[in-house]
Amino acid sequence: MQPALKCVRPSRPFCFRSKGLLKRRASSFVVKQPPRGAPREVPTPLVFCSAGAWEPEARQGLAIYTSMFVEKGFTCIESDFVLPPKTLDSQELMDHFAGELKSSIRSSGIPFPPVIFARGFASLIAQTYVSSNPAHGLFLISPPINNASVPRYVLPSELPEFDFELKFPLAVMAQPTHLNLLKANSRLGQSDYVDLLEANDLETPEATQKMMQWVDELGI
Repeated sequence: MQPALKCVRPSRPFCFRSKGLLKRRASSFVVKQPPRGAPREVPTPLVFCSAGAWEPEARQGLAIYTSMFVEKGFTCIESDFVLPPKTLDSQELMDHFAGELKSSIRSSGIPFPPVIFARGFASLIAQTYVSSNPAHGLFLISPPINNASVPRYVLPSELPEFDFELKFPLAVMAQPTHLNLLKANSRLGQSDYVDLLEANDLETPEATQKMMQWVDELGI
């Protein structure tokens, strides 16, 4: 059974709330450590990003994945982002969230660059982060087709398409229709360096098993 979460010091499971957002619902950062009975303890952590600012239900979906990975011996970090109190353009907004993620990962005291998972619009934050910060791998779940397709309530101004190198472990998982759109319109879907995984339902054990298999292939 997964241990209860507590807000304590960084050397143990803890909840992090981003500085400057305490007067409203803050972005949160929760570390979940594997139980003592886990088959092993994996040194490389997994970071799961959701964007409660735009998709409140995404955080609950990621919790399904983290619970299974924790039981397998992975330290899992759930990071949920909400909008800052001031208005920013799209690039400033992404830089703000990427800065929150960087600060939170540093605060957790994890010893190695993590594998980052992100779902939906949080994929924008994850891609901004890996554009200038180290990561052992990146796994995107139903990411936007491209930045131009993202609605204005998420990106209030134009955001250039990401151009970071794809030559590191990177995967995209989506339902069949969405995956076909990515193949036709996204550099992620058209790159030979990106593993494309299809799942009819993104919150089933079958989908989680595909994620676990991909992580196992990283050799961590």
